[in-house]
Order: sequence, then structure tokens, then C-alpha cells
Amino acid sequence: MTRKQKRKGEDPGYKPRNLEPRNDGQADIIKSVMRNSITFVTGPAGTGKTHVAVGLAVRGMRNGIFERIIVTRPLVSVGKDMGYLPGGIEDKVGPYVQPCFDELQYYLSTAMIRQMINDGAIEIVPLSMMRGRTFRNCFIILDEAQNAVHTEIKSLLTRIGEDSRMVLAGDTDQSDLPEGQRGAFLEASERLEGMNGIASIAMTEEHIVRHSLIGGIIRRLW
Repeated sequence: MTRKQKRKGEDPGYKPRNLEPRNDGQADIIKSVMRNSITFVTGPAGTGKTHVAVGLAVRGMRNGIFERIIVTRPLVSVGKDMGYLPGGIEDKVGPYVQPCFDELQYYLSTAMIRQMINDGAIEIVPLSMMRGRTFRNCFIILDEAQNAVHTEIKSLLTRIGEDSRMVLAGDTDQSDLPEGQRGAFLEASERLEGMNGIASIAMTEEHIVRHSLIGGIIRRLW
């Protein structure tokens, strides 16, 4: 780090990008996370659910609010596909949480992400292995939450500790669960509605920011 960077309080691992809401839906997510411990975010692809969650996590880390970022995602094809992937647990889970890392790379250098993983500041946790954990001073992100079943959602929600924030993001129209198996994401958000410290934000096609074609694709294919 150069003297100039130190004088400005900058860190070369953080890219010069700030989280700025691009519509009222994203602004609502930011407000909710600031006010609540747990925020459910539903909405179609391209609305920036994961982008905003990761941006808030990185901002909190940079400001010293959180000590760790916890990234998790349902492993829908758990069993064979999981077992055949080489390496340790992070190598096996890595491909499933790649969308979160794509967003991390928007805010952080690749070298810094690797260093934070090595230091435990960013942790990849399989959703099915949450039992017994307690996350204090953490920002927890569950991506693709529509693929989580009841036991997984319950286990995750009860892991939150003091001074932590949790965002569960998913698109209920794009479940990858086997036919006949019901996800618990929407049910959990509905049953916990009105509970102090928990909020739900519903994004719509109007909030899509990824590409102008996505709204039309969703309407024709779903």
C-alpha cells in the first residue's frame, strides 16, 4: 500500500465502486438490511438481489461492522454430483456459489477475495451443514433460496448471532427442486411476516436491471 493510499484510507483490494440503488426495489433492500436482522428478498432474475446483498456485505466489512461474510446456497444436486467434484468442501461447493463470487469480484480484487477466504473473512458454508454453527458479527447470504427445503431454512435462520445480518434471496419461479419436492423459502417469509427484526422485499419485472431483454424472456418462457 502506498503512502498516498494510506493517507486517503484506501485499500487497494477494494475496487473504487460504491453500492448505489438503481431503483426503488434495490433501495428498499438496503433500507431493510439496515433496519432488520433478517431480510427475505424475492424477485425475478436480473433484479440485482445478489448484487445488493454482496455490496452491503462488502461495505460492512470495509467499515468494520462485520468480521466475516458467509456465503451459502442449496446444493440441489447433492449426492453424486457433489461427491464426484474434486478437492475439499470449498472446492465442491464453489461452483454452486459462483454467482456470489462474480458479485464479490465487482467490489474486490481477485487477490483480496482469495486472501479473505484464506483468512476466514469469507467463508463458504454448505447449507446442509449449518447445524451447530453460530454466526456473530457476520453478513450471511443465502443465494437461490427457492431451492432450500424446510429443514435447511430453519437451520439457517437459527444460526444468526449478535450483530449479524442475513439476506435470503431467491426467485420462486425458478425452482430446481425435484418434481413434487416443495421449497420452504416463500412459506418461511410468509409465516415470519410481521415479526420484529424480520422483513420481506418483493422485487418485480419493473426492477430488472441486468438487461432490457430479460423481462420479455421471462414473460414468454415462464
